[in-house]
Amino acid sequence: MGESHEYRIQEVSEKLEVPISTIRYWEVEFADVIKPKRTDGRQRRYTERDLDQLMQIRELLHFKNRSIAQTRRILKGGNADLEQIQWDRQTIVLTGGTGSFGKHFCKLMLEKYRPRAVRIYSRDELKQHEMRQIYGEEVLRYFIGDVRDGERLRRAMEGADIVVHAAALKQVPSCEYNPFEAVKTNILGAENIIDAAIDVGVKKVVALSTDKAVNPVNLYGATKLCAEKIFIQGNSYSAARGTRFSCVRYGNVIGSRGSVIPVFREQMKTGKITITDERMTRFWITLDQAVELVISALSYAQGGEIYVPKIPSMRIMDLAKAIAPGCKIDFIGIRPGEKLHEILITEEEGRNTIFYKDMYVILPNYTWWEDRRNYKDGQKMPDDFTYSSNKNSEWLEIDDLKKLVRESASAEDQSTAAFLSTLHRLNEKTVLKMINSEEGLPETSAQYS
Repeated sequence: MGESHEYRIQEVSEKLEVPISTIRYWEVEFADVIKPKRTDGRQRRYTERDLDQLMQIRELLHFKNRSIAQTRRILKGGNADLEQIQWDRQTIVLTGGTGSFGKHFCKLMLEKYRPRAVRIYSRDELKQHEMRQIYGEEVLRYFIGDVRDGERLRRAMEGADIVVHAAALKQVPSCEYNPFEAVKTNILGAENIIDAAIDVGVKKVVALSTDKAVNPVNLYGATKLCAEKIFIQGNSYSAARGTRFSCVRYGNVIGSRGSVIPVFREQMKTGKITITDERMTRFWITLDQAVELVISALSYAQGGEIYVPKIPSMRIMDLAKAIAPGCKIDFIGIRPGEKLHEILITEEEGRNTIFYKDMYVILPNYTWWEDRRNYKDGQKMPDDFTYSSNKNSEWLEIDDLKKLVRESASAEDQSTAAFLSTLHRLNEKTVLKMINSEEGLPETSAQYS
């Protein structure tokens, strides 16, 4: 074999039809892949490989309008990003951090992942105070703020690596009665998240979505559908900063405040429970599973994916029998904006869906995704694939539901007990401090109760 040809910078410039100054600029920006040799006189000599890389750079930058950062990632092997996140180096912003998901996310983060810091961003100072008593301030930081306030979001995200967006108006009747408020929080708030994350250079953003965003029949679902679209398309705006936006989508969460379980528990005291329709089915996910889905999304996201968990379905009648056996059932009919069955992936989305790492991944269908080569081990789903609660292959039977309900109640009781115990200790210390300092007790104890 003959020796491979080496090119002078003038030859490279002529072959690529770009100025010599551009070649030198690319050599600096892509120093990891462009490494010309130097002669004794310090003149550059480019190999065939260098020339090939420079041609790819020209194609991506000049003809496909990629940013420098996007081009770097593509040249390094298709934007592979499957490395383990070093959580001890990560600062996380968690919007809606005082909700059911937020509190459980913090619990698992502190117990298992131990990040550098988690910034709780929410509107409710009382709930933040309660979380502070349980989790302290060593890792968690507490920011009062609304996702409608873009300036405040930018301040909260400054220096952060990751954003988990869980804040939303979620109650269907409330959104129907207050439609403009739902739009301001769920849609305009999503826009503020994207703008702030790009402005300060956050690495990854994962937003929580819902089954109600799929073929929405109520305003809440419609606003979450808009939020999903905004987040996916947000990747085309991140440009050189390289911020990546993805979503997770799931349905009913055991133990959340919006769950039907506490409703059934309260109703069973009267001997009668209400059910909208006996045919109704739902997907079911635990808070642990919801948090781990977000962790997976953060680990594998390249930007633009929607992650859907592979979870079992349950029949509403089986849940009623598991929680309130023997109670009379009053069928009240499907409420406005309610579906008989949940859909997590439509047939249209199924064409771009793969099964990967025990979850479904809906890949984006945009030009800025075409150079990605991840998910090589993913199983392509058939063109007619859909994922709905009534056609699921996995079901929770009555005994399974009884166990899940017991575990949910036990976890809730333990959390409440831990909080009350902490608060009791705080009260004792506060009272003793005031007595010892002869400050006396306040006129009202409301601030300590």
